[in-house]
Amino acid sequence: MRTGGALVRAPQDDALYLADEDHAVLRRIPLPVDVSAPPIAIAMPGRPAQVLALEGRVLVTIRDPGLLLVMRPDPTAGLVEVARVPLPADAWGLALTPDERTALVTSAWTGKVSAVDLATATRSWSIDVPREPRGVVVREDGAAAYITHLTSSALTRIDLRSPPQARPIALPASPYRAPPDEPRAASLGYAAALSPDGRRLFVARHALGALGELSWFGAATVDVLRTGNDEPLAPRRREGAPIRIARDFELDVTGDPELEAPKSELAPFVQPRALVYRESTRTLLVASEGTDALVELDALSIDPTLRPLRTYLLSSAPAHADAASGSLDALSRAVGVATLCGAPSGVALSGDESVAWVYCRSTDTLAIVRLDAHKAGVPYELGPAPFIRLAEPPLHEQAAVGRKLFYNATDWKTSGGLGCAGCHPDGRDDGHVWHEVSGGGFANFFGSADNRPMEGLAGGVARQTPMLAGRVSAEGPYGWNAQSETLAARILEGFGLHRWGMGDAADGALSPRASYLASFLREGLVPPPRDDRPLTPEEKHGLALFTSEAAQCSRCHVPETEYTDRMGYPMPGLVAPPGFYREKKGTVYKTPSLRFIAGTAPYYHDGSARTLEELVEKNEDRMGRTSHMSRKDRAALVAFLRTL
Repeated sequence: MRTGGALVRAPQDDALYLADEDHAVLRRIPLPVDVSAPPIAIAMPGRPAQVLALEGRVLVTIRDPGLLLVMRPDPTAGLVEVARVPLPADAWGLALTPDERTALVTSAWTGKVSAVDLATATRSWSIDVPREPRGVVVREDGAAAYITHLTSSALTRIDLRSPPQARPIALPASPYRAPPDEPRAASLGYAAALSPDGRRLFVARHALGALGELSWFGAATVDVLRTGNDEPLAPRRREGAPIRIARDFELDVTGDPELEAPKSELAPFVQPRALVYRESTRTLLVASEGTDALVELDALSIDPTLRPLRTYLLSSAPAHADAASGSLDALSRAVGVATLCGAPSGVALSGDESVAWVYCRSTDTLAIVRLDAHKAGVPYELGPAPFIRLAEPPLHEQAAVGRKLFYNATDWKTSGGLGCAGCHPDGRDDGHVWHEVSGGGFANFFGSADNRPMEGLAGGVARQTPMLAGRVSAEGPYGWNAQSETLAARILEGFGLHRWGMGDAADGALSPRASYLASFLREGLVPPPRDDRPLTPEEKHGLALFTSEAAQCSRCHVPETEYTDRMGYPMPGLVAPPGFYREKKGTVYKTPSLRFIAGTAPYYHDGSARTLEELVEKNEDRMGRTSHMSRKDRAALVAFLRTL
């Protein structure tokens, strides 16, 4: 095992190690698991993201400050630190080269991949890669590594030579669910795994705009890359392939290839968070964060997602329960979210692969799943099977329930089939621009990664997914058009927006859900790391320009209130991107927060500016005054914006 994860098994089979970032601890769980004995918690210098256990040492990535910790087992303390290696902030994914001399680490927010020499505990190099690098695996020959991303379908391949070289590798998302010859974008690329022979790379993610029944948001997928030639295993869907028209949709879409779906249901999992290869059965196990399930797929299939073999249901909550007691479990049941295992986020296998241990993040539990206690094709419900309560929630009661709701996709009223975390991973954004359609008393989103209009839906207006973490402390208003007075009101609107067809925001049962979610967004989401350092001369010049009367940037982007005045303003001269409808006359747009703007490309409500440089260059004095600035001034302004 040379790839890290939130949960891993030590090679000596004596313990599990869990990176619990919500409690900022690493947990050591002795094997065999004793459900009555609490695991050992080792405090970390920051939030741990992944752990990798080797013979005699344990590696841990720390998000903020960015670190790689090298630790060794200790009979008294559980683990003791041997070395720490400073890395670019938001250190996340972790993998080893075959000789186990070098660790590769992805840094998500800062868009870096670094190599660490484990013999000297020093960083050898860091290299820039596209937004939100997460999973990393190293080829069996040690010649290259593959990186997954939260905000794109393309992988990054890093050739491990001197100097290292990075290049994109195309891996179209769910090609059998895409319209013919039109590849889809992807998000949620947290996890990847190699086949034992190293010839296939499996990547779990979400295919934006993939076709299927009621798939307003697309569909989860596991895509396969042939590492011999870096080509996708699955070909694109041909014209005339078997189809099924989407059900339960009021508009007549017969004959429209954009809305014709392959002959399959939606993916058997939602928001894939972890992926492991089960060698004894040549299958894949996927942790379905949104549906509280562990799903087993055929690893030999061209498209494993279309060959689900087994579903292990890890948790259930009664549809109706009395919340009068005020307990966390009662409140959770009342809003239909898990009490046993919520938001599965890590999977580890026993040595004989007959048992899977699953880390359930939103319930702070560890589920123990006996993989052979099932019949093929029959869902296996966990029921009274053992699980460990790892810790109490790190938040107060309402925010703790909101934490469960944030990841959950099983409550159709609130999620429409995709949890909040499906578009806002880590409270950030998926980098996608959605089509928003309003009319007839309802509004909804749908995804089309190429921004092509869908017949009968008039293309909709363009709305980019906004970042939430660190941007929701104000009372209001919220929404791209400043249409919601409070955060809870915006969440209620979202309940009706994120689905096919009509949502009922007036449903009285939804108000508590919105309140719980608002509490979690404010208390539970962790903002990205910021580099707290003195400004460079160029950045200081940019600050002077930003606050100057000539530029007028700070009139609306008020520094004291998250760099926004939260007011709506018209934006004359905007042209709708191809595939979208024009905005209604008189539409106003809320001043967006500039906090963390460096990591949230593309820009504007419609994603029409791909970079900050393009945004400033083509502003045309719509936002403040920039047309008088020299090229040097504009570069300085961008440099300052990147520090916010």
